[in-house]
Amino acid sequence: MEHTLLLNATYEPLQVVHWKRALTLLFSGKAEVVAEYEREIHSVSFSVKLPSVLRLFKFVKISHRHTRVKFSRANIYARDHYRCQYCGMKCPADELTFDHVVPIVQGGGKSWENIVTCCIRCNHRKGARTPEEAGLTLVRRPGFPHSVATRITFSIGYRSAPESWRDYLYWNVELESE
Repeated sequence: MEHTLLLNATYEPLQVVHWKRALTLLFSGKAEVVAEYEREIHSVSFSVKLPSVLRLFKFVKISHRHTRVKFSRANIYARDHYRCQYCGMKCPADELTFDHVVPIVQGGGKSWENIVTCCIRCNHRKGARTPEEAGLTLVRRPGFPHSVATRITFSIGYRSAPESWRDYLYWNVELESE
């Protein structure tokens, strides 16, 4: 049976709920339908399409004190504001990659302190060298993200989310660590 993506009043994803819970929120006047599935549920007197995405009317405050920021490509891009950390150029996500400041072959690892957002041109220029060896300078030293705006922590346990969810979910597949 279909599940529903539940959004906060600000359109941020909160959780995935069962379709029955989604209908309860909808009929109790606590949420509105943003997107729906083709499938309908029928009763004796009416039928309704199953909601795919619901948005709450009231904002739900979430405590970020105990939330771990996932080490992911999307969060690295968000931390660096989609700017190449070598040339400073702002790029769309499909024109960016991430770069190990100290290459893995030289002992660098996959961590917040060693990976930066990088445009493809600068990544090719740097290669498997340190920035100093490649004649490049970092715009800003990498580190753990501290801004709430870069804390993209919502993830779902599905291999492929419904198409109607894609506008509300972030690309936050956690990167493997060695």
